[in-house]
Amino acid sequence: MKALAENKKFVTTDELKEMGYSYYKIGLLEAEGLLQRVNRTTYENLSYNGEENDFFSAEAFVHSGVVCLMSAARYYGLTSFLPDAVDVAIERKKKVVTLPEWPTIRIYYFDSSRMNIGVTEVREGENRFHIFDIEKTVVDVIYYRNKIGIEETSEILRNYLKRQDRDIDKLFAYAKQLRCEKIVRTYLEVLV
Repeated sequence: MKALAENKKFVTTDELKEMGYSYYKIGLLEAEGLLQRVNRTTYENLSYNGEENDFFSAEAFVHSGVVCLMSAARYYGLTSFLPDAVDVAIERKKKVVTLPEWPTIRIYYFDSSRMNIGVTEVREGENRFHIFDIEKTVVDVIYYRNKIGIEETSEILRNYLKRQDRDIDKLFAYAKQLRCEKIVRTYLEVLV
C-alpha cells in the first residue's frame, strides 16, 4: 500500500487485484483505515498525501462522467465565476448510485451524441479525470445558456475569443455536430 499512498487518491478493486490484493486483504486494508469504500468498485486511499482536486472525486463517484459546463469553463480560465458544485455530464441511460457529501456534484444528463464529442483525459501523476475540451465546453455553455445565465455565457465566450489558442473552426464543427450552429453564430456576431 505504500507505493499507492503517495500518488493515487482513488483506486478501483480491479487495480488492487492487479497489485496482488485479494478481497480478503482489501477488507483488511479497509478495517485498518487505509481504504474507505466509495462505491461498489472504488475505494478512497486515506493515506494519500498529494494535492486535492475535486475533479478526482467526480471521476471516482461518477465513473463514466465528464467534467462539463461551468466547472470546465473555470478549469480553462474562461470565467471568474466560482461554481458551488462540480458539473459532471453522464449519458441519459446511466445512473449514479452514490454521491459524496463533499464536493457537491451536479449531474447533467447528455444524450450519447453530445457525450462522445470532445472528451479529453487529464492526468496529474497517478490521478486522472475526464473533461470536455475547451471548444466543446464553449458550445455546451451556449447551448445551456438559459440554465447557466446570459451574463456568464457572454463572459465565457468573450474570454474564449481573447485566447491565442482558440480554434474557431473546431468550435463551429462542434456546433454543427450538436445542431446549435445558428445560436453559436448569433453569439459570435454580437460579440465580434
